[in-house]
Amino acid sequence: MSAFLALGLASLAAKAATPDEAAIVTLMVKSFDRPDARLEVKPVVVAGDHAVAGWSQGPLAGRALLRREHGRWRIVLCAGDAIRSADGLKHVGVPARAAASLATRLAEAEQSVAPERLRAFAGFGETVFMDGGAHPPAAHRQP
Repeated sequence: MSAFLALGLASLAAKAATPDEAAIVTLMVKSFDRPDARLEVKPVVVAGDHAVAGWSQGPLAGRALLRREHGRWRIVLCAGDAIRSADGLKHVGVPARAAASLATRLAEAEQSVAPERLRAFAGFGETVFMDGGAHPPAAHRQP
C-alpha cells in the first residue's frame, strides 16, 4: 500500500467516532475507492454485530449493510431505502432488536445529511447482495 493511501485511510479512520466505525470506513474505502472516483462513507451506525453505512462515489450513492463475523466487518449488501427501516433490515436477515436500533440510529444520523445526498442514497435501486463479501464490479456503475 502506498504511503499516500495509508495516510488517507488513517485520516478517514481518525474522523470516525468509534473503532467499529473506523474499521467500516477503512474496509469500504480500501475495497472501492479509486483515484478517479473517491468513495465517501458517512454516516455509519452500528448496533451489535450489524451496521449500516451511507456511501457516495461520484454521482452514485447508496447504503451498505455490514455484519461482523469472527471479529471482522463484512459487507453483506448494498441498497437504497430498502434498508432504512427496521422492517427492511429484518427482511434481509438482521435480528429484530438490532434492526430496530439500526433504524433509529440511522434516522438520527441522517438528519444531518443533505437532502440531495439522501435522494442519491434512495436512488441506488434494487438490493445487490455481495458474494462472500466482495462487491460485484458493475454494482457501482449505471448505464
